Amino acid sequence: MAAWGCVAALGAARGLCWRAARAAAGLQGRPARRCYAVGPAQSPPTFGFLLDIDGVLVRGHRVIPAALKAFRRLVNSQGQLRVPVVFVTNAGNILQHSKAQELSALLGCEAKGPATCLIISLNSSVFLCPPLSWLSLQVDADQVILSHSPMKLFSEYHEKRMLVSGQGPVMENAQGLGFRNVVTVDELRMAFPLLDMVDLERRLKTTPLPRNDFPRIEGVLLLGEPVRWETSLQLIMDVLLSNGSPGAGLATPPYPHLPVLASNMDLLWMAEAKMPRFGHGTFLLCLETIYQKVTGKELRYEGLMGKPSILTYQYAEDLIRRQAERRGWAAPIRKLYAVGDNPMSDVYGANLFHQYLQKATHDGAPELGAGGTRQQQPSASQSCISILVCTGVYNPRNPQSTEPVLGGGEPPFHGHRDLCFSPGLMEASHVVNDVNEAVQLVFRKEGWALE
Repeated sequence: MAAWGCVAALGAARGLCWRAARAAAGLQGRPARRCYAVGPAQSPPTFGFLLDIDGVLVRGHRVIPAALKAFRRLVNSQGQLRVPVVFVTNAGNILQHSKAQELSALLGCEAKGPATCLIISLNSSVFLCPPLSWLSLQVDADQVILSHSPMKLFSEYHEKRMLVSGQGPVMENAQGLGFRNVVTVDELRMAFPLLDMVDLERRLKTTPLPRNDFPRIEGVLLLGEPVRWETSLQLIMDVLLSNGSPGAGLATPPYPHLPVLASNMDLLWMAEAKMPRFGHGTFLLCLETIYQKVTGKELRYEGLMGKPSILTYQYAEDLIRRQAERRGWAAPIRKLYAVGDNPMSDVYGANLFHQYLQKATHDGAPELGAGGTRQQQPSASQSCISILVCTGVYNPRNPQSTEPVLGGGEPPFHGHRDLCFSPGLMEASHVVNDVNEAVQLVFRKEGWALE
C-alpha cells in the first residue's frame, strides 16, 4: 500500500493514514464518485501514450493542474486506464517501484479548487497540488521507465564488476537492473583516498599504505548526475586510464577502454527555477571532453539509454504491448503518442523512433549504434507521434528557449555527441499548451469520447 498522506496547506503531519489525510483536507466519508458519460461500449484501443513526467505532469515539487484533468479523461469509473500508458522519464535517482507509488499518489486524484494540498511521497519528496477527490488510480512499477531501465537488457555485463556513478539509491538501482557485482564511487574513494584531491578538506594528512586486494573493475555504469562531480569525474577517469586498477596505474592507457553504459543524455531540464538546470548530459559532456583532452581519443559507449535513444522507445513499446495484453485488449497497438516538454529529448526521440519504425516497415530494421536496438520481438507499432507541451523546458514566448521562436534562426544542438543533428527531428507533430490538451487532441484524432 502507498504510505503517503494528503494534508491541508495549514498543516498536518507526515505519516497520516488515508482517512486522517482526507479529514485534514476537509473530506468526509467515502471519496466522491464522479459521473461518467454513458455511451456505446468503447472498442479496444489501438494506440497508447508515452508520457514524460517532469515538465508535463509535475514541475519541481508542484503538480501541474492539467495533469489531473488529463487523467480524469484517461481513467474510467473503475479507476482503470482506458488506454495503455507508460511513463517515460530521464530521471534515475529513485527506485522504479517508488516512482510508481509516487505517481499513484499524485495522479490518483482530481483537482477541486484553488487552495493547496501537500502530498508526501515515499521518498520524502513533498509535492503541492489542489484539494482533491480520489480516482483510485494505481500505477504499477512496470508502467514506469527510468532513464536506466533498458540496462536490464545488457545481460552480458550483469556478472562483471562495475563502478556505478549517480546519486540516490545507486546500489539498489544497479542491482535491480541485474548487476550483481557493483562498487560505488564512494567505496572506491574510501579504498583509494589519494585519488580524490580537489576538496582540500577531504585530503588525507598522511599517506596510507598501498592496497593490492581490491578486485579489478571491469566496466562503468553512469546512472545519473552525481553530487560531487569533481570526485566522480576523477575516479571514472582513473578507472578508464588504468584498465580497472586505479591503485596501480598504467604507462599507456588502454584503447578500446573498459565498457561504459550511460543513461540520461539531457543537457538541461526544467525545475522551478526560471531557467533550465544542468542534467546528466552536461556531466557526460564533461567526461567526454576530459577523456578526449587527456588521451586524444574518443570516449565510447557500449550503450546509451534514456530519451532520445531508440532503445528506450523500443523498451517503452514493449511495456505498452504487455500492458495491453494484460488488459485483454486483442487489437495490436499501432500508434504511440509521445508527450513531452523538451524538444531535444522528447520530440527528437519520438521523431527518431517514428523514423525508425517507418524504415523498419519498408526496408527492415536498420543498423544502430550505442543507443540502438536490443528488441526481443519486432515492433507492432507503425508510428510514434510527438506532442510538445508548453509547461516545461519549451516556451514559445521565451526567446531564451531551447527551441527558437518561429521565424528565428537554427537552434543550438543540445543533443548528445553521438546523435546526428537533424533540425527536422526537433519539430513536433503537434504543439499544445499542456498534457490535458494533448489527451483531448489524441482522443479526437482516434475518434474517442472525451468523457
